[in-house]
Amino acid sequence: MKNYFVLYLFITLLLGCGAGKNSQADLAVNSPIVVNMNLTNVANDQGPVIVNPGRIAKDTLIYRLPRIVQGTYAVSDFGNYIENLRAIDYKGNELQSTKLDTNTWQIINAEELDYIEYLVNDTFDVEREVENAPFSPAGTNIEEENFVLNLHGFIGYFDSLKNNSYTLTISSPTSFKRTSALTTVASIVSEDSTITTPTYNAPRYFDITDNPMMYGNLDVEEFMVGDIKIVLSLYSPNQLHSAESLKQTIFDMMKAQKDYLGDINSTSRYDIYLYLAENNDTAPTGFGALEHHTSTVVVLNESASKESLAKSMIDVVSHEFFHILTPLSVHSEDVHYFDYNQPTFSKHLWMYEGVTEYFAQHFQVYEKLVEPQEFYNSMMQKIMISKRLDDSMSFTEMSENILEEPFASNYYNVYQKGALIGMCLDILIREESNGERSLLSIMKELSKRYGMDKPFNDDSLINEIASLTYPSVNEFFENHVIGNTPIDYNTFFEKVGLTIAEAEIETNFIRGKNSFIFRADPANDIILFTDEVKNNSWWRDQGVQANDILKEVNGALVTMQNAQSILGEIYQWKPDQDVEIKLLRNGEEVIIKTKLVKTYTVASTLKEDPNATDKQVATRKDWLDLSTIE
Repeated sequence: MKNYFVLYLFITLLLGCGAGKNSQADLAVNSPIVVNMNLTNVANDQGPVIVNPGRIAKDTLIYRLPRIVQGTYAVSDFGNYIENLRAIDYKGNELQSTKLDTNTWQIINAEELDYIEYLVNDTFDVEREVENAPFSPAGTNIEEENFVLNLHGFIGYFDSLKNNSYTLTISSPTSFKRTSALTTVASIVSEDSTITTPTYNAPRYFDITDNPMMYGNLDVEEFMVGDIKIVLSLYSPNQLHSAESLKQTIFDMMKAQKDYLGDINSTSRYDIYLYLAENNDTAPTGFGALEHHTSTVVVLNESASKESLAKSMIDVVSHEFFHILTPLSVHSEDVHYFDYNQPTFSKHLWMYEGVTEYFAQHFQVYEKLVEPQEFYNSMMQKIMISKRLDDSMSFTEMSENILEEPFASNYYNVYQKGALIGMCLDILIREESNGERSLLSIMKELSKRYGMDKPFNDDSLINEIASLTYPSVNEFFENHVIGNTPIDYNTFFEKVGLTIAEAEIETNFIRGKNSFIFRADPANDIILFTDEVKNNSWWRDQGVQANDILKEVNGALVTMQNAQSILGEIYQWKPDQDVEIKLLRNGEEVIIKTKLVKTYTVASTLKEDPNATDKQVATRKDWLDLSTIE
């Protein structure tokens, strides 16, 4: 702790230089909140934090960790991960502090407060055990060789100092690599050169929550995509993947995204923090990503194949990058003036998440990264999944009440039906304008009208979009977004000369037509095949039957403990790969030893209508940018 407290005193003296205890300069309202984190003094996966608000001129002070953070639409309760919070006065004595609720502390006699200190537990370790633990990409990791520093998990805010700036110092071993979306403004190296302590500035608490960091044994690649510097920071515990191996995938993807977005260019640097989770009892399981203005934190499975990881990065990171349009550039007052303790929610998840997800799928076909049929299949899968959820639920009502039931359990539909709402609006706008306009062009107009620092009125957005477009767009909103009428997707596919038909389509080795081909029986510690196996051509051709027990895969005994890892391996199987599977059928062992071939299922898919009119074909070509493809 020695170096830590020396640094703390140095920063405090530096900021207060020339100001006496009773001067106005060191009043908390006039000075930055100083935070010190020490990654060299971690024990039991707990990191020490010291927060100095400056001199307080009132008797009581409220300090909070976030209950909810932006982009998650779920309660995280980061106060659950704080231990031994102590308020220390100028004489080094402990002041009275009371924990008012999960995330809130009240400090008495705050005029005497020098600083508060506490320990932070990480969230990754308990994600499998704690109900409603923070979503992994919004969580924190504290371990010997890696620190995922979503700063909202370490640093809180004072109710009376919400507009204050922050000065943050983080001490870590000099051997660590560190990447941060916050700019380093100074750096100190210990006399023995073993500890490095950079200093960062954040204009307000929002910038603390919006700028994650990663420290440790990282693999980092930096490269330019046009005029944007991309910084890819990867942590692979067993070094199964490298930043270099993903560099070309990310470059190709982001170049295509920039081409798709055109003149939208809101950042000169974009950070991607990728944490690859092992298959063990303390690894995080909430795979996905969380957006920030100039960065994203991604958590995926380390055991994924190179090809599978690359595909996941395209789907996941492209979605997060498109958030620079919405909600980062186009957002309501609920987002702009976000309350981390008791937030209100916007009505427009159909736009924030749905349109963003639509763009993340659409740009791939528009920029020739995938064939049209693959895009069609993606949209049809979203239709299938969305119909398993509440298809008649008002999207605006769901969005505004997303933490409550029955809306919370339908949140996943923002990525399914929300994207389909985006698709229908795009088709409708292109048809009405004869290809002169699109959903993207409307979003660009809104971005220019508002932007990062100007929120829109939540109740006015749909009327505003309707005024920018056509009566049919307003009717669509009234019926299918505000209203509860399910969408007849055939109506919109007809506009682009497509029809829905049953067809044999390629699938993976864990799905049938309607669901997964495996089910768990925890009581007997086994994994069995379901009746859906008959709808997966490869397994069906091997003679596999419903209720067969999956005993071994390539020599590995299948149990409930390793089922996730093994089924993940099966998901990544590729044609021409040799496999050996042992099954149990009515107590008898069945062995399958062969080479994989492509596997298929029968599903609804989109096909081009040979009787489509010239206008329908023209709209489809404009929609998918097929003008150069015959």
